Amino acid sequence: MLRIYQNTYRRTAKRAVVYSTKVVCCNHSTLCNINGHPRRTQRAGASWERYSQNQRDGFLAHNQAKGWTIPPSRGYGMLVVRILRGAMKLRYLVLGGAIGGGVSLSKKYEDWKDGLPDLKWLEDALPQGEKWSQFSRKLIEVGSVVKEAIDIAKDDIKAKTTVAALGISADESRKKYDKLQSQVETLQTEIMNVQIKYQKELEKMEKENRELRQQYLILKTNKKTTAKKIKKSLIDMYSEVLDELSGYDTGYTMADHLPRVVVVGDQSSGKTSVLESIAKARIFPRGSGEMMTRAPVKVTLAEGPYHVAQFRDSDREYDLTKEADLSDLRREVEFRMRASVRGGKTVSNEVIAMTVKGPGLQRMVLVDLPGIISTMTVDMASDTKDSIHQMTKHYMSNPNAIILCIQDGSVDAERSNVTDLVMQCDPLGRRTIFVLTKVDLAEELADPDRIRKILSGKLFPMKALGYYAVVTGRGRKDDSIDAIRQYEEDFFKNSKLFHRRGVIMPHQVTSRNLSLAVSDRFWKMVRETIEQQADAFKATRFNLETEWKNNFPRLRESGRDELFDKAKGEILDEVVTLSQISAKKWEEALNEKLWEKLSNYVFENVYLPAAQSGSQNSFNTMVDIKLRQWAEQALPAKSVEAGWEALQQEFITLMEKAKKSQDHDGIFDSLKAAVVDEAIRRHSWEDKAIDMLRVIQLNTLEDRFVHDKNEWDQAVRFLENSVKSKLVQTDETLSQMFGPGQITRITHWKSLTQDQQKRRSVKGELDKILKNDSKHLPTLTYDELTTVRKNLQRENVDVDTDYIRQTWFPVYRKHFLQQALHRANDCRKAYYLYSQQGAECEISSSDVVLFWRIQQVIKVTSNALRQQVINREARRLDKEIKAVLDEFSDDEEKKAQLLTGKRVLLAEELIKVRHIQEKLEEFINSLNQEK
Repeated sequence: MLRIYQNTYRRTAKRAVVYSTKVVCCNHSTLCNINGHPRRTQRAGASWERYSQNQRDGFLAHNQAKGWTIPPSRGYGMLVVRILRGAMKLRYLVLGGAIGGGVSLSKKYEDWKDGLPDLKWLEDALPQGEKWSQFSRKLIEVGSVVKEAIDIAKDDIKAKTTVAALGISADESRKKYDKLQSQVETLQTEIMNVQIKYQKELEKMEKENRELRQQYLILKTNKKTTAKKIKKSLIDMYSEVLDELSGYDTGYTMADHLPRVVVVGDQSSGKTSVLESIAKARIFPRGSGEMMTRAPVKVTLAEGPYHVAQFRDSDREYDLTKEADLSDLRREVEFRMRASVRGGKTVSNEVIAMTVKGPGLQRMVLVDLPGIISTMTVDMASDTKDSIHQMTKHYMSNPNAIILCIQDGSVDAERSNVTDLVMQCDPLGRRTIFVLTKVDLAEELADPDRIRKILSGKLFPMKALGYYAVVTGRGRKDDSIDAIRQYEEDFFKNSKLFHRRGVIMPHQVTSRNLSLAVSDRFWKMVRETIEQQADAFKATRFNLETEWKNNFPRLRESGRDELFDKAKGEILDEVVTLSQISAKKWEEALNEKLWEKLSNYVFENVYLPAAQSGSQNSFNTMVDIKLRQWAEQALPAKSVEAGWEALQQEFITLMEKAKKSQDHDGIFDSLKAAVVDEAIRRHSWEDKAIDMLRVIQLNTLEDRFVHDKNEWDQAVRFLENSVKSKLVQTDETLSQMFGPGQITRITHWKSLTQDQQKRRSVKGELDKILKNDSKHLPTLTYDELTTVRKNLQRENVDVDTDYIRQTWFPVYRKHFLQQALHRANDCRKAYYLYSQQGAECEISSSDVVLFWRIQQVIKVTSNALRQQVINREARRLDKEIKAVLDEFSDDEEKKAQLLTGKRVLLAEELIKVRHIQEKLEEFINSLNQEK
């Protein structure tokens, strides 16, 4: 018991502190000093309150005898102080704990957050408006930025010194750069694939949204509306014809001579800006000196009430009056260009087709090509320069193509590469229109008289239908088309070129006059050539139809899409047939496949080692240990592998049977095989099947007693068949080792090799050992090896011990398997003795029991696998096949690769020619009506 004497204490407004306290420990009769320790004082008070009044009086009397007294009022005061102090302490503890806990929790959270990987890239990678735009642009620029940084580091002396100080060689730096560039290219490809999927899903949702909106309006108005065919504009119809011709023949070898305006010029000469000025929208991405146009861009201009743009293969419309849509459009154009470049190429021949409609636009079709370059950079493919030249010539070689030749007015005319190329394709200038860009810069840098000579056709030997001067910007990326047009008009109003003594005519300047002239010439050439084009396709169609009738008179012309749909139906029908296989057939197939997978392990790792152990007890012990280890580790996985191969084999068997039917069409064989192979490659057995099989197999192997005569007979037959199968394999090995027998050598005129003769000599000595000891152990002793060598040396046959051991192994195996067959034959009628005496049976029955246990495991495993196949795996395989078919249906290259042959190619060509002819006739009728 504790008694407390308070000498001095002080109270303030905030807290009470005990400065000195003497405590008498009554139970130990010890005086303790506690200097200002509130917790100990509190515990002492609590201990005092725990005792009764009589005990307290006794303690006080004892202490008074010692001379220690305490006023009663002070005791009450201490009680009050203690209560206040406890309350205040509780408040401080709660408040301090909350604050301290909050700070600690915040610190722990910050530490934990710092330890996490930075996942902000994931937010940027998701297609979310402007974030996605910024991420895509930055990712595309990573390659060039890294390359520029390394080039600067190579040229900079200080950077070289730093690299040398760090111990990094130039080769290591190059390897690191190549590795980084490869990673950037891989990431760009992945981002492109993701965006393609995202774009498809977006278009699909927009289409569904429109359909749902139409259904809502129908339900709201409660009126039956009939779908009206929207009449297409003349230029849209013409653009579709060009698209069909481009898809039919990209080489223009089949008389594709319809007019189109081909925009050509040197790189950074202002081609894209001229096209944007004509389209009245900044629709193309741009970079500072970097090649941005990497593929032909076909732009169909048409007049319409709203200024919108749309890609040919997309339903999305971009509002060109909104900056957000313009940004999305430019990003999509850049993305499609990057996606079209494959295999390390810099430029592509794939056409990106888009339509731009708006008030006051002149109707025409323009094709913007990559700019002509004179020097290649290290990040370009080696054939970039030649590829651009060939592509440009390819488009300009069309005799009805209008060549819009763009020349940069701010550089010397002698540095132009495009004028010579245009002269080669159009030497008389009957379809060339010359455009001089950046005239505002040219006026400041060049002689105005020189510019007048260019625009009057007197400086270049190149001839043209007309010469035009335009201003397509002030060098500011953010300028709108309206601002650029206003700047252009103001410039030409105040330009020295319009001096009254000048020779430049007003109709030769501004983008507006240029677009009017190009459109007028375009439609004039269309009217002159469209009839000839239609007649050419009529003749082509007649020739193709005649060829089809002569080669395939009883077949209808079916294109790849129709053939693919037919093949898809046949494959799915065969999958349904897979589910109709009987349970008995499944179990037979699974039993056969399981034993094929497991037999080698059973013989080599369980049966042979245990049988050669020497006694029946050790045989059973070793068998139990090895079987349990097997069932816990490799057996379930091997069983699943066998089930999967059985399922695959049955499905392939059904496919082969289908080929023998009368209705079979061999044109589908490659497609079906590819679909099945891909589905099988993707399909995997359910993971939980292995755990379930492990439990079943362990429980089955615990049973060590054959229950009836029928099972005993089955186990004996199973043992005999398995041993005979191994004997056949062993005989084949021995035949290769020892050569053919004497009769075979005589009848087939064969002789033994030197090694085979030596092996036969060794075998003769080994047979003597086995004849003397039929229960010989599986290994030869040193004395036996020595004896064999000496006996052979007497016959002038010199061999080493390894050679003897190699010969001994198959010889002993055959001897052992023959003995196993004899034991199996002895056990055939020994079930009564086994059932009465069990493991102590006079006839050794351990072999039969082992194979009975293996047989039972195979039975329960095949039954479990059969249920999984019927209930789960066949349906999962069906889903995989459907997924593969859906992917192949969207992959035109895959269909073209798998559906081949003269029949397919001829049908595809005939279908396309008919379609193009119908489009041409429809356009001609509309053109005649407009006249």
